[in-house]
Amino acid sequence: MTQDTSYAAVVLAADRTANDAVASKAGVACKAFAPIGGTPMIIRVLDALAATHMIQSIILCGPPKVLLPQCPELVRRIESGQIVWVANESSPSRSADKALAQVDEHTRVLLTTADHALLTLEIVQYFLDASSAADCDVTVGMTDHELIKAAFPGRKKTAIRLRDGNFCGCNLYTFNQQGRELISFWRRAEEQRKRPWRLIGRVLGWRAVLSYLFGFLTMTQALKSVSAKTGVSIQAIKLPFVEAGIDVDKAEDLQLVESHLNKR
Repeated sequence: MTQDTSYAAVVLAADRTANDAVASKAGVACKAFAPIGGTPMIIRVLDALAATHMIQSIILCGPPKVLLPQCPELVRRIESGQIVWVANESSPSRSADKALAQVDEHTRVLLTTADHALLTLEIVQYFLDASSAADCDVTVGMTDHELIKAAFPGRKKTAIRLRDGNFCGCNLYTFNQQGRELISFWRRAEEQRKRPWRLIGRVLGWRAVLSYLFGFLTMTQALKSVSAKTGVSIQAIKLPFVEAGIDVDKAEDLQLVESHLNKR
């Protein structure tokens, strides 16, 4: 890929469960509408994506259509054609699959989520530049867990503990045509995301899980094993931005993110 590669962006914006804790805390119909710095999270994400010339189109999957009028700015962007809205499915992976079907198979896709409240143009541009330069089918954004612990002490964040470091996902991915085959793997990963050792065992085999448990498994080894099982080449993109690893997943995250923004 070259540095001027263009992308279609897919944003997953539906709540995972009914009565989402973040939505309840913020007093809004769904988590994506929760205000951060006075702006709904989903609008902050859309603004970050729209600010780069590398994003040629934006597809929003969810929230449910009946809720859209509660975010007038979102409705305006949909009606003006700035973004394309599609209904969400029963899980993030199924929603992603549906949204990807709206994109020409030869177009690379950037996938992210509406609760990525601290997403910025700088983060998006860095990730897309690195992804465009990578010789692979899929890229996955990662941050150093130690960075997050230092910037947000006391904030619990699921980490993948490997020999070459402890990493946190960033809800940032790119896919080319072949890379879209990874969605079926993602469906299994959704079920095991809080138990990474079980995912590694089921998908990669117990030799890999023993390596993980004893601290021998590296990021490169893990991704090579996934590639061997799926036929999809994958590369991790380590992002030097602590904000890239923060999403608004719990009610207490609202105050944490607001406080971080106020310090800028």
